[in-house]
Amino acid sequence: MPPLRQAYRLMHRARGHLQWWPADSPFEICVGAILTQNTSWKNVELALANLKAASVLSPKNIHALTHDQLAQLIRPAGYFNIKAKRLRNFVDTVVEHHGASLKRFFKGDTTTVRNRLLAINGVGPETADSILLYAGGHSSFVIDAYTKRIFERHGWCNTKADYDELQLLCTESLSHKRGAAKLDYWQDFHAQLVVVGNHYCKPRNPLCTECPLQTLLPIPVK
Repeated sequence: MPPLRQAYRLMHRARGHLQWWPADSPFEICVGAILTQNTSWKNVELALANLKAASVLSPKNIHALTHDQLAQLIRPAGYFNIKAKRLRNFVDTVVEHHGASLKRFFKGDTTTVRNRLLAINGVGPETADSILLYAGGHSSFVIDAYTKRIFERHGWCNTKADYDELQLLCTESLSHKRGAAKLDYWQDFHAQLVVVGNHYCKPRNPLCTECPLQTLLPIPVK
């Protein structure tokens, strides 16, 4: 079993608790998770700012927009026509099948709600788990490109490991806490991996000597 708990302690010691995901409401988290596909968070923030400025950042208000109106508001996030459709698919489900209530949408066990999300066209595993973990109060570990790159370089998984395998690996290693403590732990663990992947474990020219996980590399970098 990879030393994931030790990895968390090292990352947390370096940065402290990261208080991620930045948002004013669970619905804003959901929207951000959908918009952040294939773009930077800075671009997502611009799109969210547009939605807030137009006073439409709610399920009912977005549901009332035309496709073109929504697409123009989220234009900074890129692929705006595609993302407008994906966001509308999510919002339509919440409004039309759950009375515009995220509380109702998130009701049920984690597997049931995850399948509910995955049934929405445009919502894949990473987006679904981000929404569950940060907006829905469900402990569903998020796997992203940063996670896989860090795990591969440290020898914690092979290059062919898929999303489900990596998620199972994390779940089995990090389920020693319960309830709210587990939720907070998984939220911050994913956030710590994002920081390490973004700042140190880069695709090219990684900054291994500065990384808090340096000592866990198979061959320590000097």
